[in-house]
Amino acid sequence: MQSVGKDLARRVTLRQLKIFEALARNQSVTRAAEELYLTQPTASMQVKKLADAVGMALFEQVGRQVHLTEAGRELYETCIEVFGSLERLEMRVADMEGLKRGTLKVAVVTTAKYFAPHVLGHFKQRYPGIDVSLKVSNRERVLERLAINEDDLYIMGQKPLEGLEVEAVPIAPNPLVVMAPHGHALDGEQAIPLERLAEEPFIAREPGSGIREVTQRLFESAGLRPNVIMELSSNEAIKHAVASGLGLSVLSLHSLSLEGTEGPVTVLDVEGFPLDRYWYAVYPRGKKLSVIAESFLDFMVEDGARVARQMEDLLSSLPHASPDTAPRKPDLEGGR
Repeated sequence: MQSVGKDLARRVTLRQLKIFEALARNQSVTRAAEELYLTQPTASMQVKKLADAVGMALFEQVGRQVHLTEAGRELYETCIEVFGSLERLEMRVADMEGLKRGTLKVAVVTTAKYFAPHVLGHFKQRYPGIDVSLKVSNRERVLERLAINEDDLYIMGQKPLEGLEVEAVPIAPNPLVVMAPHGHALDGEQAIPLERLAEEPFIAREPGSGIREVTQRLFESAGLRPNVIMELSSNEAIKHAVASGLGLSVLSLHSLSLEGTEGPVTVLDVEGFPLDRYWYAVYPRGKKLSVIAESFLDFMVEDGARVARQMEDLLSSLPHASPDTAPRKPDLEGGR
């Protein structure tokens, strides 16, 4: 029996196991291939080779979905054990080497794609030997990854409220503002009531988005409903739609961090805005962070002061800026 196990180990590659694990977790060849930056035929071929090496079918197809066979479930549990052991080994090696080399896996919500690359770039400048993997998804998908502890750290615009036991550390301000095309009828108006905003065509993020949730709560608290005419899953698509005059929207001020106030959209002066929000670094409660992840978390908290100054400068450059426009610091309960 031992020789059979050794023979199987020689015929199975780590790459095949990674592809199999991604396919089993996603229950989709397409999503697994996208996650690993492979073509679908390549992913399917490698899983077939793995099944041939095991000598038993690993998946069965029902309609468009794939399901694990009994042998597949056994192999999936083995993959979790193997990859967990490798991650623990990597953590021990990183502990021994300090921050000379290693890997950092970060998953962020879509809106954080304006914020995360900058802080990761600064971190890489300080520690050039660290390889960084950045996954950008909507909030629901990031929460799925968090639930199975798939990454080292997660960056999102609000603390998880779905009953997950997590640590959430505030790292940088993320003010939300109302955007409109230049020359809009409300452009230049002061203290626009929320009731007036509800009369305008509104472009919303897709269900599951953190910005959509907080915007809905704001309107509901005032007994109002926004006039949503369109839902889009991309912040850039929303900015283009706003610039084209299709409607107004609420977005993170970070989405203007590159072009500032000289871009195709303007920020309206609406009562209650900007909404004081913060980026949070999140990880499962009780998780032992690697040296690299711990260092990156400390770096983000430290770098938050720079981001706060950037947001303050951007807000102060708005025509309707006032002394109390700057983002307020969050409640640091549960923070570092």
